[in-house]
Amino acid sequence: MAVLEIRNLTVAIDAPDGASVVRDISITIDAGETVCLVGESGSGKSVSSLATMGLLPKGSLKVTSGEILLDGENLLSLTPTELRDRRATRMSMVFQEPMTALNPVMKVGEQIEEVLSAHTKLSNAASHAKVMGILEQVGLPNIERIARSYPHQLSGGQRQRIMIAMALILEPRLLIADEPTTALDVTTQQQILRLIKELQTRHGTAVLFITHDMGVVAEIADRVYVMNKGDMVESGPVMDILSKPAMEYTKKLLRSVPPLVPRPARPETSRTIALQLTGLNKIYGGGKFLSKAVGTHAAKDVTLDLKVGRTLGIVGESGSGKSTVARCVMRLIDPSSGGIRVGGQQIADLTPSGLHPFRKKLQMVFQDPYRSLNPRLSIEESIIEGPMNYGVSRADAKAKAAELLDLVGMPPEAAKRYPHMFSGGQRQRIAIARALAMEPELLVADEAVSALDVSVQAQVLDLLTEIQERTRIAILFITHDLRVAAQICDEVAVMRRGEVVEYGDTARVLGNPQHEYTRTLLTAAPGRDWDFPNFRAVVA
Repeated sequence: MAVLEIRNLTVAIDAPDGASVVRDISITIDAGETVCLVGESGSGKSVSSLATMGLLPKGSLKVTSGEILLDGENLLSLTPTELRDRRATRMSMVFQEPMTALNPVMKVGEQIEEVLSAHTKLSNAASHAKVMGILEQVGLPNIERIARSYPHQLSGGQRQRIMIAMALILEPRLLIADEPTTALDVTTQQQILRLIKELQTRHGTAVLFITHDMGVVAEIADRVYVMNKGDMVESGPVMDILSKPAMEYTKKLLRSVPPLVPRPARPETSRTIALQLTGLNKIYGGGKFLSKAVGTHAAKDVTLDLKVGRTLGIVGESGSGKSTVARCVMRLIDPSSGGIRVGGQQIADLTPSGLHPFRKKLQMVFQDPYRSLNPRLSIEESIIEGPMNYGVSRADAKAKAAELLDLVGMPPEAAKRYPHMFSGGQRQRIAIARALAMEPELLVADEAVSALDVSVQAQVLDLLTEIQERTRIAILFITHDLRVAAQICDEVAVMRRGEVVEYGDTARVLGNPQHEYTRTLLTAAPGRDWDFPNFRAVVA
């Protein structure tokens, strides 16, 4: 008997004549099997998982037809109390962002124990022993210290392991993982995927893995279901879906996955250096009067050059120093020592007032455009705000905003709308338009496409390349995704523990890496043995 069987499920907006957002879908998962549910944002993946867990937002969405059977029991016929009992004991869920799912004011060990106290009658000693046991199973170091830590004191990968421990401590029959590795670097991602597989093998858990990362699909899936705009368009064994996709939508998803093989090198068109870092250091903590504490060297003697019209990528694991370098370049934080030259001008030691004339030369695109755009300002107001602060008239700024929206592929009517009215990919296009409104010499993109669907990601990467060809802007591109780096970067710097361990042309660094750490990153990249756009495995 299947662990999970979804039969002809339909979910609609909870209103009279509300439109269906998921239509007549069916999914089956057996014990010990991993099924991947893939599709773009808005395809209905997460709605399907929330319906299974009984977590659809009340008053917004409702199940209108179908069945959801867990070990033969129809979850849709249960009372709220009965459904609450099934969660954690027989089914559980791991969410994409553990920092928002974990309680920030409770120690993580207490949060795991809370699951046990809610569903078991174990003594305090037995409960503590079980918590320590599951923390050890998920591969966390120094488990006593980890248990006493708050979420903000742990890394992203450690927080995700805590979420997995919480989900699996009662050995549920079904684990739903909703994009649990999207924001993680490749080595941490590889560790999390291995961990889920090991625990699945040990406990015989059925896994529903929701993802837009086809590399992850190639690594872990037994079978794949493909959704598009609320409909199930294709399903089958993973090898069939990756090598013989039947539907055009599935083919489009696979063609959008950037290959790990670096793009052909572009000829240099200018020798002018847009950004020069010389011996850049950033030390957090330490250095206080009479203190013997040693600070954390987040960036150590970083020396890099970025020429006009070129893209320099910085890659590495979380904590490698990538974002620290980007924040120093933007002067969002002060470097401890070293030089930062933009357009030949030294800005490393400038005061805030001295920096003001240079701010328009430096613009940044962040990972989450929804958090970086003001929700109370229309798109037009967000774009014209910067230029007007530097003396541009409102009329000229509005005319420039209209040109930029057209440049990034947004319709004219978008100007009067607000950020919540757009998809993630559209918001990122708007964020790029806002950055370009200042006519900068340098654009810093910090994980600017990591949370986007593969097809939207491909569009944004093409857009950045097109904009660079038109404007000759230099781009500093921070990413943990080696596929993205291979396709957009002219040069790559690989960082580890604050140091640049390898630096050079992308084709050499990623095509023929010399440093062991670079080789480790490439080996950890999910789906490295697949040529997705051509629907075939890579021949060794």
